Amino acid sequence: MGGGPGGLTLARLLQQGGAQISVYERDPSRSARVQGIALDLHEDSGLAALAAAGLTDAFWANHRPDLDRLRLTDSEGTVLHDHSRRMSGAGKRPEIERGPLRDLLLDSLQPGTVQWDCKLESAESQGEQVSLRFASGRTALADIAIGSDGANSRLRELVTPIRPEYVGVSLVEGLVPAAKQSIPGLWDLLGGSALIALGGERTIGMGTKPDGSVLFYAGVKTRDDAARRSCELAQRPDERVAWFHANFQGWSEIWEPLFTEAGTMVWRPLLVCPADQHWEPKSNVTLIGDAAHVIPPYAGEGVNMAMLDALALSRLLLSQDTSCDEIATYEAEMFAHMRDMTADTMVNTELFYAPDAADRVVALFRSFGAV
Repeated sequence: MGGGPGGLTLARLLQQGGAQISVYERDPSRSARVQGIALDLHEDSGLAALAAAGLTDAFWANHRPDLDRLRLTDSEGTVLHDHSRRMSGAGKRPEIERGPLRDLLLDSLQPGTVQWDCKLESAESQGEQVSLRFASGRTALADIAIGSDGANSRLRELVTPIRPEYVGVSLVEGLVPAAKQSIPGLWDLLGGSALIALGGERTIGMGTKPDGSVLFYAGVKTRDDAARRSCELAQRPDERVAWFHANFQGWSEIWEPLFTEAGTMVWRPLLVCPADQHWEPKSNVTLIGDAAHVIPPYAGEGVNMAMLDALALSRLLLSQDTSCDEIATYEAEMFAHMRDMTADTMVNTELFYAPDAADRVVALFRSFGAV
């Protein structure tokens, strides 16, 4: 279930082993929506999964070598640190847009593998199989159902009653088209790569896209629902700017053009699964990626964990053991990896939204050197 990087990687790996796979995706088509900000793939997880899938060359043909720097600023736009990213060699973390990554995975699958416009409404065990019911009224039976359908996974309900929790931080997403012309000052500050501004328990992250647009995420540390409601009501440019000033008190007006030029703003609360979560394995259903262990984005591990899950699970499912043993082994490995990554990510999340975040985050990146 779910046609994101994790689900598509798993489908590719299983098809290579001769398995019969269907991917049910809620989007009506592969071009139905703009994909998010670029991803950095890691050697021992995302890149390893693509190598096993035979897609290394396709990845390098589509990666973003221009995203070789992350700029850190304060709330005034003062540059604090330029962090160089290593795109090749040991410890490499090259960047790729979500859209091209999804496309290269889709193109690697057998025709008809992905069933579009299939939003899962419910799932239930039916003997040794899993019955799936979609919003359209369509139904399907699966010998093994694998949830890769995100943080609000419907399939998760078959596995555990544990639900993801709000971490106390939300992101407001906006897209600015033709950014060089529409926000020239911020375009120059961004420098064609990526930027994170920090201050007052707030962040603004920006990244360029190949079409010349800029995708931004304004991060707010809050448990007050008024911030969400006012964001959703802010339709006109002046209303969006007013929302920015109300929720980013003390920040410079240099950031105003983001909110003036963005067509819409979308409120995205950040969720996390408990680091110590556990459930008893089932023989015909399991979870990967955000469906299993959603985390905030502040360690760059979400997509990499999903693709690593796909690699580990595919190897076990293509072995000669019973499916229950395979799933139990996979979940034990996944839980152990999840605990470490969740702990690290939550430390970083607290760091980015600390009162002295600018000083501490700059110190952290300087300690890394060029990576």
